[in-house]
Amino acid sequence: MNRGTETDGAVAEQAASGRIPLAVVVVDREGLVSHWSSGARRLFGAAKEEAIGYPAVDLLPVSGALPEDDDVSPYGAYAAYDGLGHDLESSLDGRLYYPAAGRARLTVPDRDRVDVLWWAYPLVGPGPERLLVLGADVGRLQQDAQDHDDPTGYERVAPGFALHTDFPGAEELARGLPEILPSMSVDESARIVGQILELGYPVLEFSQNDRVPVTPDWGVPRRVERRARRERAARAAAEGLPLAQDDADTAEDLEYAAVRERLEFLNEVSGRIGTSLDLSRTIIEVSRAVVPRFTDVAGTYLREQVVAGEGFPEGVPDTTTMWHRVAVEHTDEPGRWDDVVPVGEAMPFPAHTPFFQCMTTGDPVLVPRISEEMGHAIASQFEKRDIRPLITGRSMLVVPLKARDVVLGFMILLRHPERPVFNDMDRVTGAELAARAGLVLDNARMYTYQESVAETLQDSMLPHIPPRMAGCDINTRYLPGTLLGRVGGDWFDSVKLPGARTALVVGDVMGHGLNSAAMMGQLRTAVQTMAALDLPPARLLRNLDDLAQRLGDTYLATCLYAVYDPIAGELHIANAGHIPPVLVRADGGHSELLDLPTGAPIGVGGVPFEAVRVRVEPGDRIVMCTDGLVEVRGEDIGVGLATLCESAAHPAASMDDACDTIIRSLNTRGGRKDDVALLMARLNGIAPQDVAEWRLALDPVEVGRARAVVREQLHDWGLDRLADSAELMVSELVTNALGHSRSRPVELRLVRGDTLLCEVDDDDHDLPTLLNAGPADESGRGLRVVSVLAREWGTSRTSTGKAVWFELTLPRR
Repeated sequence: MNRGTETDGAVAEQAASGRIPLAVVVVDREGLVSHWSSGARRLFGAAKEEAIGYPAVDLLPVSGALPEDDDVSPYGAYAAYDGLGHDLESSLDGRLYYPAAGRARLTVPDRDRVDVLWWAYPLVGPGPERLLVLGADVGRLQQDAQDHDDPTGYERVAPGFALHTDFPGAEELARGLPEILPSMSVDESARIVGQILELGYPVLEFSQNDRVPVTPDWGVPRRVERRARRERAARAAAEGLPLAQDDADTAEDLEYAAVRERLEFLNEVSGRIGTSLDLSRTIIEVSRAVVPRFTDVAGTYLREQVVAGEGFPEGVPDTTTMWHRVAVEHTDEPGRWDDVVPVGEAMPFPAHTPFFQCMTTGDPVLVPRISEEMGHAIASQFEKRDIRPLITGRSMLVVPLKARDVVLGFMILLRHPERPVFNDMDRVTGAELAARAGLVLDNARMYTYQESVAETLQDSMLPHIPPRMAGCDINTRYLPGTLLGRVGGDWFDSVKLPGARTALVVGDVMGHGLNSAAMMGQLRTAVQTMAALDLPPARLLRNLDDLAQRLGDTYLATCLYAVYDPIAGELHIANAGHIPPVLVRADGGHSELLDLPTGAPIGVGGVPFEAVRVRVEPGDRIVMCTDGLVEVRGEDIGVGLATLCESAAHPAASMDDACDTIIRSLNTRGGRKDDVALLMARLNGIAPQDVAEWRLALDPVEVGRARAVVREQLHDWGLDRLADSAELMVSELVTNALGHSRSRPVELRLVRGDTLLCEVDDDDHDLPTLLNAGPADESGRGLRVVSVLAREWGTSRTSTGKAVWFELTLPRR
């Protein structure tokens, strides 16, 4: 029906500019009322005490939608709303999954018929709220229509929904929407408001073309109106003039209005602080929240342990407790306070000061005016700086920042002399403000402390990989994530293996926090231990998966394990659910993602792992990283992998530059929240002429042959200066190997690289250890000689026995 008359237009205009008293009811997941507004009490006749916690069906005596019958119902436009599928009664039973609206009739005994417009919103989320119901008295609308000489206009009205973007004043409506919600936290309110805006703002429809937004009317003046009335009442009282009736009512209600305004202020401040768990940012938020509305100067002091990110401070503060000034916010001219009370200064406070009284009692201290005497006493603790001109004559309130009954710090609040002094209500308000700020600061402190512990744990577990291994150069990067609790379980590692080989590892424990970092440490230690046993990559991942199963099923991890053999010129790689590595070819500079069997993550259990061998040439580079580098929320991971390949192939002057190029290319895309581990190795290889190998029979005479071939080979390499030391150590190792080997010949290998590496292999699995040989002992001195003469030495198991090795530093040319 189109509205074509001037009367209809006037009615719609009046509705658009007026407000409708609303009943607001919130129903929890059990079907019980959790909020019952004063409008609900007036409309449905039950007091708040009789409604909260009781079944909503019993409290909203609604028989359902009014029948569509021209003989008995004047609501001609209502039929469309019956098609929304739910009436209010069934909505209260918890069967509502989408917004519904309708027109219903109350069945309250001893009352005239009351027809109600209603809107019902299903709510989702972590809170207990599951349904929000708004109700309006149709009779009230009809009375408004009659007052405007339109007895039928409002009878055509029907409830509906409209997205807030349907109206020119959408943003203003969105800001006003929280007014119809019950008192709740800012996060809960924002969550419900977001859902209502998404489902549709409540509207009145006069026809298919005319829609008017519902604006709630609580029947109380707005804040600006109340403030104006209070000002008029104050002026009248000062001048001894009689008050107008409205102003007289306001004067009687000044205390109530002041309390309400203070509560509104505290609610507003609560919404402005605690937006971050960063301690320094939280401190700034707390200081700026009170200036200039509540005070003109706000100085924040925290205990030394809180600033240092240490544990929870213990004990009552005393005159030796150091307090750090962490923030000063003021309305004075710039720089006036900066030189006298600089941020970052630490100081104790004497026992005679109001600050000491506040910190020891944990109660606010109010000083209506700072006298000359008190100003002098306070200023005496500031050496070579006169603070008296800044504080004398001002009103001061010192409020403690407490958490769990421990004073973490305090705030010094000062008002200009021309501003009203702090009073008892201000003291209560300041105490409540400080209590909320203290909890927020403690949350930030605990997060900072836990993060520091996790970072320390993780830093201690991340290895310091040497930049050069046998036949390869290695460079790494680690970037913490940007999420809260960002410390994660990403790691990289390299392990020296027999035969001049190197194991390269990158892993990622799923999740973040202390537990992930601890799990990472366990897995990394296990990988190092099993790598030292020279297990093939697939078997190592199989054993790592078994270990993760024994540790528990709480965490999963991905892992990429590669063994580089610089002599054979190949990579032996196995993958456990990790993103594949990138191989950059030296010949042509092109890059490729290696096609590996993906495998399942570590911890899944019962899944086989496969390994592949990849031929590489000297100068090739392998890039291994965790998914935090290439994965961005809302973007296909293939885009990140393509960018990784492209950036890895980019020419670079050094390995450092190559890593930086990759980080810049992928880290600037935005959206990265996970931590990142990156390992790049340049596979230099070892030329055949730099390797010499011999097989020695199980005969003591082979010891002399070993000494001779080593001396001859070192002479050929131009390393005669190392011959004496190398010959002596080889003699000791070969003698031990011949004494312990069972059936297989002993193998002797010399490798010339950045150092001179010597390895002696036999088929005995027992690893030798250093012994303290006495004067009469015939054995136990060989490894002692090696440990003294070698640059580095060690032992490791092999698939056939063990290897004992040592390194000597090459002489400078």
